[in-house]
Amino acid sequence: MTALVTESRFPDPDRAYRALIEAHRGLSDQESAALNTSLVLILANHIGDHTVLQEALALAKQSIDQTQSASG
Repeated sequence: MTALVTESRFPDPDRAYRALIEAHRGLSDQESAALNTSLVLILANHIGDHTVLQEALALAKQSIDQTQSASG
């Protein structure tokens, strides 16, 4: 049984996506990476569940692996 919720919980997912994109506007690549790192740590702390965090990390890693396989 999975503890990670992968269905959208936002009433307006596009608004959430736009907020994430807008947060990066005007940032350098280094600043954007720092923002992502900070956001991940803040949200991981908010979740506070190692099982959910491990599932999320595995899913994120899997999406990167699939993207790299498809492009190469």
